[in-house]
Amino acid sequence: MVRRLIARFCDGPIWGALRRWAGSWGHTAVDLLFPPRCAFCDADLPDMHDSLLLCPPCRDKLATRQWIGCRRCGSKTAAGFLSDGCPRCQQMPRFLDAVVPLGQYQGDLRRAILLMKRPAGDFLSAAMGQLLVSARAEDLAALEPDLVAPVPMHWLRLLWRGTNSPEILARAVAARLDSPLEQGLLTRCRNTLPQSRLKPAERYRNLRGAFRVQKGCALSGARVLLVDDILTTGATCGEAARVLKQAGASYVAAAILGRAEGDT
Repeated sequence: MVRRLIARFCDGPIWGALRRWAGSWGHTAVDLLFPPRCAFCDADLPDMHDSLLLCPPCRDKLATRQWIGCRRCGSKTAAGFLSDGCPRCQQMPRFLDAVVPLGQYQGDLRRAILLMKRPAGDFLSAAMGQLLVSARAEDLAALEPDLVAPVPMHWLRLLWRGTNSPEILARAVAARLDSPLEQGLLTRCRNTLPQSRLKPAERYRNLRGAFRVQKGCALSGARVLLVDDILTTGATCGEAARVLKQAGASYVAAAILGRAEGDT
């Protein structure tokens, strides 16, 4: 925990200025005092050539090598990659053009996502965002996003939870894709009920009118990549995509960690 707090400070603006002056000494000193550990299982990390703070076994557990599923809604399908939609797409809003999942919302990936929602989950969220881009680099690059935006959280929910995992995920995705991050592009103007407590039909009504595009944002013809942690019925990302397209976006895709196949 101490190592993680120091590492977060080393990635902050104050240390960033010192690091540009002193080179990589800061992180080297931290690594010597507190050897890096896996953000998920807390095991010692071997000498990695990348900055993804997940051990090799956890990388394999949390990310399938390839996601075989519907390109539009991200659902697993027996027919493999479908470009024009699958039976589950008929139950989803048509505003989303593509979904790129890291894996199914079950097992270790489900546990990681739930841990990310805790106040101490920021470090794991950043690592999972890096893993998402690393494992799905080709699929995400093919979307050719003009900008990356997190699905926003209402300020009351943020105050209660103490962390904003979609925003942290989006920051990692934008950095890896070298795309502009627009954290304030969307705002959540209503504190909606938690989607997990609602039936599928109720989820769409719950989210209607919950998002607003920031005034002055130029979205004409833009390709937007939304980032969120879980997608089940698609109500949340679908409503965000609807608002973005009303504001001028031509294409809206979603990058997510867990694709839940059920309705709950």
